[in-house]
Amino acid sequence: MNPSMQKLTLRPPYLVFLGEEHRVTYAKTGKGLVDWRADLCAGQLRLADSAIDLGLEDMSVAEAVDAGVGSLVIGTALIGGALPESWLETLCEAARQGMDIVAGLHTRLSSIKQLQIAAEEGGARLVDVRVPPEGIPVGTGMKRSGMRLLTVGTDCALGKKYTALQLEKDLRDRGYAADFRASGQTGIMLAGCGIPIDCVVADFISGAAELLSPANEADHWDVIEGQGGIFHPGYAAVSHGLLLGSQPDAFVVCHAAGRTQIEGWDHFSLPTIGEVIERTVAIGRLTNPNIRCLGISVNTSSLEERDRWGYQQALADKYQLPCVDPVRDGTGALIARI
Repeated sequence: MNPSMQKLTLRPPYLVFLGEEHRVTYAKTGKGLVDWRADLCAGQLRLADSAIDLGLEDMSVAEAVDAGVGSLVIGTALIGGALPESWLETLCEAARQGMDIVAGLHTRLSSIKQLQIAAEEGGARLVDVRVPPEGIPVGTGMKRSGMRLLTVGTDCALGKKYTALQLEKDLRDRGYAADFRASGQTGIMLAGCGIPIDCVVADFISGAAELLSPANEADHWDVIEGQGGIFHPGYAAVSHGLLLGSQPDAFVVCHAAGRTQIEGWDHFSLPTIGEVIERTVAIGRLTNPNIRCLGISVNTSSLEERDRWGYQQALADKYQLPCVDPVRDGTGALIARI
């Protein structure tokens, strides 16, 4: 592990807190934990019947205590990463009962006096995942040894993390030396280390990306979790910095079938996959002249099985690149191009 990244230790099992959130894109932390660490998830806590159901057992705080839950993990995030006032009563109750409270929000749990008092009473920890390490340097742009692959997207919350995780797994299964490099709160919870890139001061984003994927053996692959989108009106800045600092040798474009507008910014149309490829190469060449697109990863969860093959084949034919759904297909077709 890169010494600049602190090790994150969470106390299992987890109670995934979903609040009133009914949109899957804003419950991606909870869904990521359920999809990739289901064995550590004991239940879910919803504050409204209309809240998203991740398929876990519904539990109250008291029921979670009886089940031996170690941590309440906030599984949702609003735009801007704030913590709603309506959550505090439940979070304080859990903390007073000795459950660690874990969050990847921009609002730090440790800044909320009411929650601090409850945690002290219960002997619980307040674990803020979205805290970058100190002393991040400005990016150098200097070439590092080792190989790097970055996932980029036509939008947020459509599969960049899932693609990177599956690529790491499939690379290792094929005998490659590979590591998943987490750049967001959910990825850090899954990997146990990483740097929350979107919390880094703008001047140091590229430097943080360099720390995230340091020099390594010549044949080692760092699979770097992408953030935001280079066409995103709100989050493009972090995407640019991560791209330049990662210096990827290869990238995979991630897309969600059926999505036509930027999620949460409905007055902005989604860029095409071709536009994302072209702009990623144009920007990425600044720090790695040999950057190339490995292929396309599509989240086809909105499509019936009988429809997705034609959809993926059409994209593969259009861009002359392999196109996979990493959850349904794996990433072997992408790795074949390495």
